Amino acid sequence: MVRFATRVPGDLSANRITRALRATTPRYDLTVSNPTEVGLEHAPAVLTSLGDPAGLRYRPDPRGLRVTREAVAGEFARLGARVDADRIVLTASTSEAYAFLFKVLAEPGDEILVPTPSYPLFEHLARLEGVRAVPYRLEADAAWRIDLATVAASGAQVRAIVVVHPNNPTGSFIHPDDRAALAGLCRERGWALIADEVFLDYPLDGGGGCIASFASETRCLTFTLGGLSKSAALPQLKLAWIATSGPAELAAAALDRLEFIADTFLSVGTPVALAAPDLIAAGTAVRDRVLSRCRANLAALRTAVAGFAAVEVLPVGGGWSVVMRVPAIVADEELIVELLERDGVAVFPGYFFDIPRDGYLVLSLLPRPGVFAEGIGRLLARVTEIVARPGRRGAATVTP
Repeated sequence: MVRFATRVPGDLSANRITRALRATTPRYDLTVSNPTEVGLEHAPAVLTSLGDPAGLRYRPDPRGLRVTREAVAGEFARLGARVDADRIVLTASTSEAYAFLFKVLAEPGDEILVPTPSYPLFEHLARLEGVRAVPYRLEADAAWRIDLATVAASGAQVRAIVVVHPNNPTGSFIHPDDRAALAGLCRERGWALIADEVFLDYPLDGGGGCIASFASETRCLTFTLGGLSKSAALPQLKLAWIATSGPAELAAAALDRLEFIADTFLSVGTPVALAAPDLIAAGTAVRDRVLSRCRANLAALRTAVAGFAAVEVLPVGGGWSVVMRVPAIVADEELIVELLERDGVAVFPGYFFDIPRDGYLVLSLLPRPGVFAEGIGRLLARVTEIVARPGRRGAATVTP
């Protein structure tokens, strides 16, 4: 009998929420994360550059075409960070970037520190590389600041720490004081710092450290990630990047190893690499539309919940998502399934992002305004109805 590797979970069966989603198509999908599905598309002419005849010629470069890396360096310059094109490595996605970095930094069984709450991708990526993702806490009651005591108490097998700036879904930026403390810890203990900045172009409430890219970090070996998926709202065109900074000898050694891995996996597709300068330039207009949409929906959400004393919209520094706190009258899973089956509304439960308590929901700010407003109205009505059911307590604190 064939034995499958334990890198992939043994149980891949659908959970209750997934089964409910398969059984119905929500009319009010407040989980959508694809900007091309919510009326924020680029004009078709944006894709013209993909037809460049030069794309028919295969010109492999392990770090990626120089013209593309120069365009990416220009993106970092726009964010206030000076990055030489030679310190950039292109990948097909940020997921591939993580895979490359875990290969460079960790032996099987080593540990990578990852934030929680956060997007539940890190555990899978680490497991596929044979390393352990070890969570450190972001403190909800301290504006999602890093629990530095937990980080400092980490064991000897740690090889790197991941920060998401701003985080998904909390929207929190890395505070400058926390950044300095992390850089000091990394330098002292020989850790690398991996900074995921895919949402950096989307400030909402802002906050300490807002817009400050890690690509200018020199105190420790640092890898800064970005990509077209978010910065140009083009998830269907697979192109991402790693910028390497830090002490010169360390950065050079890391780049040599990244180049070896990238060469083994072959180069990013030539057509998208050639088109990247135009795609990056065109991203400005759609970024503005995405940011306006997110800000408008966030304002509408805050207006809608203003009269509900027990419902709270948590501060969101940046990104495309927002966390809501609702009365934990029923388990999050029960609430999510009821919203799907009775109201046609899809939202994420907080535990999907490792928020440890019931009563937290995560919503996308991307939906069309009409869909978003109706979905929020139905969500609040359902929460109010659940609290008011016979035997429930607290209805007076929820009803507006």
